[in-house]
Amino acid sequence: MTYVDTSDISAKMFIAVLLLLLIIAPLVSLGVLRLFQSRKKSGFLLIASGIAVYAVFQMFMSLT
Repeated sequence: MTYVDTSDISAKMFIAVLLLLLIIAPLVSLGVLRLFQSRKKSGFLLIASGIAVYAVFQMFMSLT
């Protein structure tokens, strides 16, 4: 078994992955779960909010 060298990961990449794992992915997965539970309004709202967070993050990253 070998070790992976993570010293080349930039702070921007770390924050992007952290944001994806902690905010965007749970919103979308909860939205899909709500759709399977036949709660369409709440499901689409969660998915749309995940997409909105992603769009805001992309705009912020393009400014810096």
